[in-house]
Amino acid sequence: MKIAGFKIEEWMNKYEASAKYDLTTTCIAPLSVNELPFKKDIFNVKLDYGEIEGSLRLKSAIKSLYENQELNNITVTHGAIGANHLVYLSLLDPGDEVVSILPSYQQHYSIPEALGCNVKLCFLKEENNWHPDIEELEKIITPKTKLLCLNNPNNPTGAVIPDWMLEEIVEIAKRKNVWILSDEVYRGLNLLGKPYSKSVADLYERGISVGSTSKTYSLPGLRVGWVAARKDLIAEINHQRQYNTISVSILDDYFASIALENKDMIQKRNFNIMHSGLNTLSEWLKTEHRVNCLLPEGGTTVLLKYNLDIKSRDLCRDLQLKTGVALLPGETMEMEGFVRIGYCAPDLMLALNKFSEYMNNN
Repeated sequence: MKIAGFKIEEWMNKYEASAKYDLTTTCIAPLSVNELPFKKDIFNVKLDYGEIEGSLRLKSAIKSLYENQELNNITVTHGAIGANHLVYLSLLDPGDEVVSILPSYQQHYSIPEALGCNVKLCFLKEENNWHPDIEELEKIITPKTKLLCLNNPNNPTGAVIPDWMLEEIVEIAKRKNVWILSDEVYRGLNLLGKPYSKSVADLYERGISVGSTSKTYSLPGLRVGWVAARKDLIAEINHQRQYNTISVSILDDYFASIALENKDMIQKRNFNIMHSGLNTLSEWLKTEHRVNCLLPEGGTTVLLKYNLDIKSRDLCRDLQLKTGVALLPGETMEMEGFVRIGYCAPDLMLALNKFSEYMNNN
């Protein structure tokens, strides 16, 4: 299968390690093993394959995140990136029509394209608060459409689809017999109202929800994700999964179980970091008029529009070379003229001030 270069990952691989101030990060201060309340029984764990589709303990903890899911509606994967890939391999055939809401993670349009699907892009707009346009979705989704792909909360904009709007999107999908893949890796990090948005898998028989321990639970190094969906699709995903996963690491499964069982503790810690970062970003925006943005409603990222006559790749490359500050160019997300920052990054104000100094000199 020939597939387009993964622009975000290629950029991060090239520039992230050399950054002095890394604002490309999407994670909230990853936890160490010592910060998890594990017991000494970890030293007795046999390092075999474990339970192939995820341990009963882990699947039970994942089930607690949803309203209407059972254990056999869930399978564990190698991160959300593995979950998304398996959904596409299991659901799509060449010639299928797919609608993808952008900006989003490149998996959600490049994999369907590589599988031979007809991919139609529906761009979020700043004037709509980066929320989907319901009327536009009504028009772009046709009787030929098989799958709608969305990301909620959204990376990179930080927008959260209100539950009432999500229910309207589900109604469109129901009328047109369309599956919905909802990438929910930032679910549980809403800054307004309840931390958790409604999950598409709970709202709709053809709803597919993907999650992971990376963002909400600050454990990107575990590489644990999952799919929640109806049983027949999970069975097909498990069929595909045998060819590329077998099982996740038994240690990853163990620590992910502990994290989800202690999610309230982790989320309290993470919301403190998020609110601190959001306050810092807000204070900086009051004095920096060459950029503007809508403040995030959830997640860990925000999209900044800058007022400089320079392409986003050139801006980010030159900024890092001169200041050590790493930003992600909007071009890698099909959003030229913007940059993405992770507002939960350490030394945020120092890095933002260096960005201001750079713009003063250019």
